[in-house]
Amino acid sequence: MKILLTGGNGQLGTDLRRALGFAELVTTTRNGEDADAALDVGDVDAVENLIRALGPDVVVNAAAYTAVDRAESEVDAALAANARGPGAMARACAATGAMLVHYSTDYVFDGASAQPYREQDATSPLGVYGLSKLEGEQAIRASGARHLILRTAWVYAMHGHNFLRTMLRLGAERDELRVVADQTGCPTPAWLIADTTARLLSRGDAMPAGTRHLVASGTTTWHGFADAIFDEALRHGLIDRRPRLVPIATADYPTPARRPAYSVLSTDALVADLGEALPHWRDALALTFVNR
Repeated sequence: MKILLTGGNGQLGTDLRRALGFAELVTTTRNGEDADAALDVGDVDAVENLIRALGPDVVVNAAAYTAVDRAESEVDAALAANARGPGAMARACAATGAMLVHYSTDYVFDGASAQPYREQDATSPLGVYGLSKLEGEQAIRASGARHLILRTAWVYAMHGHNFLRTMLRLGAERDELRVVADQTGCPTPAWLIADTTARLLSRGDAMPAGTRHLVASGTTTWHGFADAIFDEALRHGLIDRRPRLVPIATADYPTPARRPAYSVLSTDALVADLGEALPHWRDALALTFVNR
């Protein structure tokens, strides 16, 4: 199986490179460093030309514009990477017969629900980032390509830019941290997304298609997530003392982009595909520290 992986040096791409080692893997990064080729996923012509020339069996798109707040002022950049680029990938996959695996987000929902969002629930993004990801989903579905869109949420790792690493950095610098406690979601490590992707791809033609939600089980708030991060960091000797965590409301920490207050994703469909439950977010966090 020949797999083209885009965004190979990103937070998720780094774990995918490891997890997809069973295949003939061709990796791209934006500047070509530590990769087989350079690819700006916002360059529609370059995307289509590379896929047609390479002829992969599967394209795994881990490249994305993820700066949620900056997207409010960089609309075209977000749309290029998250909507137009994936659309071009999908069209090229449809033309060559390749399968497209693409990652989307809980931010396609507005957070007004009181129960976990299912794949078929109505979308209504609150900001440019969520809108750009939704338009990417729509372009993929409209292309006619065989595809699997995996929506995930609150992604973190011991590398890259994410909430876990920010907490560890700030916790080492400050005695007190104010953390939002009225947004609820599913913290999900990049390794879990990568390993699950590999399991699905290993099924070949029997892998599911369409849209699935891929997050760890259970729910928490950003404040609860931070509390657990410092528990693990202290247990593993990464910090000498815990900072005091003060729960605050979203209104006390204004940002350019609005976030959904409740973005829990139902994984029932994916669990049925896998035949087993996904790990609880707290257990997945513990494993992230063990395997760092």
